[in-house]
Amino acid sequence: MKIEFLHTLAAVARHGSFAAAAPEVHLTASAVGLQIRQLENYFGQPLFDRSARNARPTPFALEVVATMQAPLQALEALRSRVETAVSGHVRLGTIESAQIALLPPAMQSLRAMAPALEVQCVRGVSQFLLQELKAGRLDAAVVVRPQSGGSSRLHWMPLATESFVLVAPPGARGRTPRELLAAHEWIRLDRSATGGRIAASFVESAVPGKRCALELPGTDAIVAMVAAGLGVSVIPELREDVRRTYAVREIGLGPGGPVREIAMVCRAADAESRRVQAVRKAFEQSVAAL
Repeated sequence: MKIEFLHTLAAVARHGSFAAAAPEVHLTASAVGLQIRQLENYFGQPLFDRSARNARPTPFALEVVATMQAPLQALEALRSRVETAVSGHVRLGTIESAQIALLPPAMQSLRAMAPALEVQCVRGVSQFLLQELKAGRLDAAVVVRPQSGGSSRLHWMPLATESFVLVAPPGARGRTPRELLAAHEWIRLDRSATGGRIAASFVESAVPGKRCALELPGTDAIVAMVAAGLGVSVIPELREDVRRTYAVREIGLGPGGPVREIAMVCRAADAESRRVQAVRKAFEQSVAAL
């Protein structure tokens, strides 16, 4: 039995459902359910009454939570003591947009929290970074989570959700995304990137069979091309510094428009690593400051 299973048990008991507890322990609802089942096998009895709408803890489950609360808090206090400060080396992968928008403030936070922790950064598209992570060449990565949810063998930690927009030159003909895509050249975001595939799916639904005139790997380069009047594009919403730099129209895609989830991910075995947790906390602070 793993210690984190007890944390999960306590979270479900507090929240009343697997789904509600999942964000607190950085798991999917199905992974929470799997951990609870493994605990039930360990103790040899059910821990929740699943006949009700909510997951109602049994008296024995409440007894387990009460018994383990003080030892778990004591262990967490030991982990957080100043004299056991986080140190060592972390190999971190980031997608380009995160390296520009999130990495600098995250590194400022990390330097304050764990000045002895050395970070080696690698940039790439999400698919490449996930392959590097699985191969053991990275310890963690900040990526766009696959629309399928991503491998359940990895530990996913949501950071932010970004909407997609259509960007067009100021004087472009058309008001709606459909009109603009039909009337102008399409500058495509790299199809090897998860965000590029999300954007392409929207374009195909809006203007079936639309062919791209140019494909680029980065959103900043795309916005520069759009500002130069070379076409329109569907990309994640712009950063404030990009809005100030380039004269483009930014048009929302509506309440049903595509979104992408930015997440930090690591191997399941590294989920409790203090180095990885320190990096995660730094990125969470970076997102909160946006």
